[in-house]
Amino acid sequence: MQKITTSEYADLTQHELEALKHEFNLADAHTHQSQSLTQRKIISRLPSLWYQSERATQVEMENKFIRSFFQYHQQPTALKTPSLLVYAASIGMVIVSNYFKKKQLSVQLITPCFDNLPDLLRNLGVPIKPLREELLEDASAIYQNLERHCKSDVIFLVSPNNPTGFELTGNVGTDYKARFKELIRFAKNHNKILAFDFCFASFIVQDAKVPTFDVYSLLEKSGVSYIAIEDSGKTWPLQDAKVALIKASKNLYPELHNIHTAYLLNVSPFILNLVSEYCEDSIKDKGSSIKNLLERNRKIVKKELSGDLLEFMEPGTLVSVAWFKIRNSKIMATTLQKHLYRKARVYVLPGTYFFWDKPTRGERYIRIALARDTIMFKKAIAKVKKALYAYR
Repeated sequence: MQKITTSEYADLTQHELEALKHEFNLADAHTHQSQSLTQRKIISRLPSLWYQSERATQVEMENKFIRSFFQYHQQPTALKTPSLLVYAASIGMVIVSNYFKKKQLSVQLITPCFDNLPDLLRNLGVPIKPLREELLEDASAIYQNLERHCKSDVIFLVSPNNPTGFELTGNVGTDYKARFKELIRFAKNHNKILAFDFCFASFIVQDAKVPTFDVYSLLEKSGVSYIAIEDSGKTWPLQDAKVALIKASKNLYPELHNIHTAYLLNVSPFILNLVSEYCEDSIKDKGSSIKNLLERNRKIVKKELSGDLLEFMEPGTLVSVAWFKIRNSKIMATTLQKHLYRKARVYVLPGTYFFWDKPTRGERYIRIALARDTIMFKKAIAKVKKALYAYR
């Protein structure tokens, strides 16, 4: 049996690469579930989609994707402003990080978050400081909290956040734009750039308890300087065929565009066409092919694993991962993760790397990916439950 030690891996992605070798991979948040009935019909049309892309111009395929993507996300203002297309959100992050480096900007980055964000910034020499998620929870205190804790040039947030599901939209019955408004007010008054990772934004659209509104309208009308990264990769089961976008305020867009063209000419028109079909399919079924699977798996993992050892952390919105707190303070996430692999052959992620500013905080948590076929997922969770019982 291969020996697993956390020290062998420098980041979460290296953990995920190891997990890809195994049947019971509950590590990465990519979509590994099978196709829905209507998605199978799209796959049956792959040859026609190929030739359709071959006949069309690049701009036609780009416009089709942008239109369907933002229609699904219910962001009409995003259709009126330019987009920079890339083939992965991480490439978009590299471009944005290059801009920060070029302008000699410092960044205040949310913690916890997926660790490739701080890694990409650090690799380019961008100064970063942590911004703890809890400072953004109370809309009435956001402005004062930021005044006290945010001295950097850029405020970089992930909403909804991976792994916690924290999101900036308020609950129904309140001013659900209040957090965004206070964030924008602070940024305007203190000449800050707002940067957003919206790669999990599709889960807000699918969550009936969280209101969806035109975020880009709020940003554009305020006149605040902003950058946003969007992505299709966490939503549809396309074997990592995906498209990501960079959106930016008018004052920042030209320089981002110049950096973007140094990296790539275009995204594949066939991939644009294919992902567009999935967007349109989800518009028709209101996201049910995605939402129903995640709801089933979330219920399973919450019911089976919540107990004396693990506490299910209710997410702010229903993202595609489950975040558990380890109740016993003597048990470390890195130790538990290795135990689950060795005893159950199930690969989950330890929370350590998500707390990029202080990994010891993450020793209290593990993350389990939900975007898996339910039959396999139930088997994996049963194995985890048995292994947890033996660990007591």
